[in-house]
Amino acid sequence: MDTDYKAKLIQFYQSKKRMPSYTEMMVLFGFKSKNAVYRVVTKLITAGIVAKDKLGHLIPSGSFDELPMAGLVKAGLPAPGEALGDTMNIEDYLVRKRDKTYLLEVDGDSMIDAHIADGDVVVAERTEQAKDGDIVIAQVDGEFTMKYFKKKGDKVWLEPANKNFKPIYPEFELQVVAVIRGVMRKY
Repeated sequence: MDTDYKAKLIQFYQSKKRMPSYTEMMVLFGFKSKNAVYRVVTKLITAGIVAKDKLGHLIPSGSFDELPMAGLVKAGLPAPGEALGDTMNIEDYLVRKRDKTYLLEVDGDSMIDAHIADGDVVVAERTEQAKDGDIVIAQVDGEFTMKYFKKKGDKVWLEPANKNFKPIYPEFELQVVAVIRGVMRKY
């Protein structure tokens, strides 16, 4: 039953980008009193699904938007599935430093062999430092691009992940802007 309330709260939160008021929850849950809403909210707080901020407003918490980990699936020969029964928050998985993280939609296919395709969304973390082999967003001679960062001695360049593109050697300047932490794709 709590999962039904949680699902309705998540749906409301995703569509409105805010948590519902107690009056809105009465309608959402089909209750006739705010007291019934209060009891459900208390259970959701105890379960760690929602919390209250300093002003007493409800905010998402803990397991609010976690997705179930259904188990493992073999990508080779067929085998019995293994259930994990755990949950995962996608943001916790992909985002290390929230205040430095942003999303970019990919335009082009120079990184296709790194499994980053046109239309994908990459999770970028702002930084000026990169290691050899990191996938980065870089400003090279005044223009931005996403490629592998390559370094050998004092020499740096950008390497595509598509044989139809050539490496980019800066004429004047190459500045790392962000490191790619993840990629998302919708089918």
